[in-house]
Amino acid sequence: MNEEFRIVALVGKYQSADVAESITRMACFLQEHGLEVWLEEGTAQTVGRQCTERVASFDVIGEHADLVIVIGGDGSMLTAARALAGHNLPVVGINQGRLGFLTDVSREDMFTRISDILEGRFLRERRSLLEAEVWRHGARVFTTTALNDIVLSRGEIGRMIEFELHVDTEYIYSQRSDGIIVSTPTGSTAYALSANGPILHPRLAGIVLVPLCPHGLTYRPLALAQDSVVELVILGDRRCMLHSDGQTLFETLPGDRVRVRRSTHGVTLLHPENYSYFAVLREKLHWSAPPHLS
Repeated sequence: MNEEFRIVALVGKYQSADVAESITRMACFLQEHGLEVWLEEGTAQTVGRQCTERVASFDVIGEHADLVIVIGGDGSMLTAARALAGHNLPVVGINQGRLGFLTDVSREDMFTRISDILEGRFLRERRSLLEAEVWRHGARVFTTTALNDIVLSRGEIGRMIEFELHVDTEYIYSQRSDGIIVSTPTGSTAYALSANGPILHPRLAGIVLVPLCPHGLTYRPLALAQDSVVELVILGDRRCMLHSDGQTLFETLPGDRVRVRRSTHGVTLLHPENYSYFAVLREKLHWSAPPHLS
């Protein structure tokens, strides 16, 4: 058994009976291997405490656990990644959602793959995060982090919004559109992909900007350097919504400035030894495979 992992925290999709069953089975499996098992407090409300008495917040998990296992979909991984930002804690995902770009261990193989990881047979990968701030009248009024993307959108209104784009203090353009996506390479296969953005390999250090239904034929996605600072200045008289990974939400006002940059923190993902990013793309995006020759 790998001595690197002694305390393992389990995080699951909330209010899911199927996930609760998997977490209970995983907790028993880990305890049988002599590991101390903790439950994230929100997960414990769904699962109960029959599998372990140790329940902790994300902050406590970040300080004391050695490994986090997330059981659910990509949304559960995004929640865990943001909550654990600042803690150099490895995370592995078991997919019980839909696509599962981040949760790359299947439920059917979870005990075999977790056994391999506990024995030290895994690939370690560092993914970048974004941090965003909203400034109003010279004061910072909101901060957030994202593993996938920061999105400025029109929210529930049926009309376009208007904003200026600046990169590293340089004015780029003014745009009327439904909004704009500021994405990490990880997020390039999420909302940005649906908006015809490019796919960026996770090892590529960069930021991509993808307009949402711009009122113009020449607006195209932009790939920026990893140390770029993106600033969006809200114009007009309409309020906009700022989303982080499609989960957190903040309402901006005209005149607000949204600044997005690469975070100094990141998230460490653990993959099975046979993990291949391009194999994941082939499977999840249904790319064609070469014919099998007899």
